[in-house]
Amino acid sequence: MKSLLSLLTFGLLAATVTPASAADTRLFEMRVYYAAEGKLDALNARFRDHTTALFTKHGMTNLGYFVPVNNSENKLVYFLAYADRSARDASWKAFGSDPDWKAAQKASEVNGKLVNKVESAFLTATDYAVLAEAKSYGKGVFELRTYTTEAGRLENLNARFRDHTLKLFEKHGMTNMTYWNLAADQKGARNSYAAGNTLIYLLHHESEAAAKASFGAFRADPAWIAAKGASEQKAGGSLTIKDGVKSEFLKPTDYSFVK
Repeated sequence: MKSLLSLLTFGLLAATVTPASAADTRLFEMRVYYAAEGKLDALNARFRDHTTALFTKHGMTNLGYFVPVNNSENKLVYFLAYADRSARDASWKAFGSDPDWKAAQKASEVNGKLVNKVESAFLTATDYAVLAEAKSYGKGVFELRTYTTEAGRLENLNARFRDHTLKLFEKHGMTNMTYWNLAADQKGARNSYAAGNTLIYLLHHESEAAAKASFGAFRADPAWIAAKGASEQKAGGSLTIKDGVKSEFLKPTDYSFVK
């Protein structure tokens, strides 16, 4: 996932659990662009000056736009929301044929293509995710975390987050943002995930050092140790595969809808 990867116009999420009556039924998409060498600034300029406005024009909801804090792969990671899959496909078709997009793309690529590779994944909000809200989280960093579960144990993982983990994250100074599972229909997406075994979520921290301290306190918390043990006993073993937890720190671009 680390190679993959509105957040919700529109933002990341308020820090209260979404009531069932307000369940977020939208389809989300996480897209990761790997910029050609020396082209990341030009790619960001194209998004800033053209792409995000054209996304809005064609019915897409801009969410967050980020680059990794340690960006050795020249990545841009961003999130969009749509009413559903058919709306997503219609929006991208209209965007791709828009003369304004074609002109912007051509002008930006006079000296070569900006993107070497694109990855994407379709996501749906979990039932414990919070509603999208346009807001600034203030100074700090965002953390993108991806969990890959053992077969058949995603619901156990979701239950543990729903009943215990979110509250313990808050207790230890982390800001819950949004929580997604992979959508069942990944046709047309280019990713390394499998629907049915993946949880993807975002947190906000005051700093990377604060994140390390928060997770240290979280893991030592007797309430977490008890919840982890009980969930694994019920499932018959670890909920995640070996090396199945990935983390990447992100910072928002200057044009991101979430700060």
